[in-house]
Amino acid sequence: MSACMYSPLALSSPSTIRKSTFGFRSKSKQLAVRCTVGEFVGEPKVTSVAEPLLLHAVRGEKVERPPVWLMRQAGRYMKSYKKICEKYPSFRERSENVDLVVEISLQPWKVFRPDGVILFSDILTPLSGMNIPFDIIKGKGPVIYSPLRTAVDVDQVTEFVPEEAVPYVGEALTILRAEVKSDAAVLGFVGAPFTLASYVVEGGSSKHFTKIKSLAFSQPKVLHSLLQKFTNSMAKYIKYQANKGAQAVQIFDSWATELSPVDFEEFSLPYLKQIVDSVKETHPDLPLILYASGSGGLLERVPLTGVDVVSLDWTVDMAEGRRRLGYDVAVQGNVDPGVLFGSKEFITKRIHDTVRKAGSYKHILNLGHGIVVGTPEENVAHFFEVAKGIRY
Repeated sequence: MSACMYSPLALSSPSTIRKSTFGFRSKSKQLAVRCTVGEFVGEPKVTSVAEPLLLHAVRGEKVERPPVWLMRQAGRYMKSYKKICEKYPSFRERSENVDLVVEISLQPWKVFRPDGVILFSDILTPLSGMNIPFDIIKGKGPVIYSPLRTAVDVDQVTEFVPEEAVPYVGEALTILRAEVKSDAAVLGFVGAPFTLASYVVEGGSSKHFTKIKSLAFSQPKVLHSLLQKFTNSMAKYIKYQANKGAQAVQIFDSWATELSPVDFEEFSLPYLKQIVDSVKETHPDLPLILYASGSGGLLERVPLTGVDVVSLDWTVDMAEGRRRLGYDVAVQGNVDPGVLFGSKEFITKRIHDTVRKAGSYKHILNLGHGIVVGTPEENVAHFFEVAKGIRY
């Protein structure tokens, strides 16, 4: 195991970050990283065992190392998951059966011991409970059988009641919480209104998003009506997940970055803010994480949603991202998933670079996107080993 000491500075406050981490061009000597092989650094007692490391980091409390988990850490790169897929070829069956959801969610936990165990599910899971028939087909992805493109279509969308529509999600979260105890944070997740709307209007995945943009720019009232329904439902879904055991929830707004800044401010930002405000009324201490791939052009607007953590993709330099977001916003990320195809030495170097730039204040180490299919499992193991060996 490699252990890394970030010295002599302990970057544990916004002001320290501002003076040191982000002055790395002129003060590079202060940011030297001492890495040793086979040396275990003493672990300072800086956090309580009552709560997972990830929660302490999000709150800005002093932690000994960055908490680490990876998006798509349960999935098709794992041999154990592939075996389940052979027996249960339907994604919906795998993601809507309590026993399978728990088993798959725990696969990376049992092997890598990440600091976050995320529910195995899909952002489209609530659609059936909103009278929107869909499926996820191997080799094709999401398919919406009756795309919504008119006011009449939107009127048919019903209220989402998680307890009735997706009881297996709540059951799985409760079991996961009991399984991992306080050794890791149980993470839930939902899709953001604009991203969900993109799928149901386009009829599935899209390259150019012409259908939803056509709706946005020619019939904005129709789209706003749909976005409001998703907003109400996702706020309710987050609260449900929290009540059943989720200790943090990530909101995926994958397609919001297809919007120009002015359109993001109309069709995404206000609805994300509504969700955050609603959740904070009943669950003020629940950390909310927002991830939007390719968000570099919108970065200054993202904190306006009120989320606790912004997950950066790898196209944004971590140091620049921290400056642009503001130092009180926690950050997650942002190693390029492609790095996991490199040598172990290269993976180690990129992890250290990201952690150095992020500093020790409010940072969750992660990838800038999900693990790519075909990623060597041993490289994922190395990622976690290096990450968990870091000491601030």
